[in-house]
Amino acid sequence: MLEQKTLDQLWNFDDPAGSEARFRKAATDENYDADERAELATQVGRAIGLQGRYEEADALLDAIDADEPTVAVRVLLERGRLLNSSGHAAMAVPLFEQAAELADHLSEEFLAVDALHMLAIADPEHAESWTRSALEYASTVHDPRTRRWLVSLHNNLGWTLHQAGRFTEALVEFQLAEQWAERVGTPRQQEWAREAIEECQNSLAAGPIVEPQRKG
Repeated sequence: MLEQKTLDQLWNFDDPAGSEARFRKAATDENYDADERAELATQVGRAIGLQGRYEEADALLDAIDADEPTVAVRVLLERGRLLNSSGHAAMAVPLFEQAAELADHLSEEFLAVDALHMLAIADPEHAESWTRSALEYASTVHDPRTRRWLVSLHNNLGWTLHQAGRFTEALVEFQLAEQWAERVGTPRQQEWAREAIEECQNSLAAGPIVEPQRKG
């Protein structure tokens, strides 16, 4: 199956339309086998969903042959993301749970952490416990790309705690996010981490609660 870095090279989350075009082109490339093209097609669905074309994305995911287990995980993930984005978060939760369980069984560590991270977003009442589970999982892996999740996860947990008024605990998470961003993150993640620390320090000084800013 495809390495995550291959998909990363095709993604620009600030330009889902451009990403859709790149994934559509890749999904017809005969240098990829049928399962790899199916995996690429799941990302076409994700890019369409990010543009708000939910029914079209759902139909595309329905058409994907998900007999290959990793493809099945990605279909579950993207169908869950569609439900979450279209206002049906509660319906997305069992799909993310299935994705996490199957990915763990397959030792697809990146996808397992992705599913746990999405559970924290779709199930906000249990966001802290889902995120801590994802952190525990990600901390045991050796793949640098999967470990990059530690940046987003510490950041997201920081905002969950910050929203609850637990500013001191939140600051610890933001500082951990910064440390991981320096080790395995992108320049953008490093910038986000520094901004979150500054925001939290201001909250410790002044006390107001601001809305969380989740970074996937």
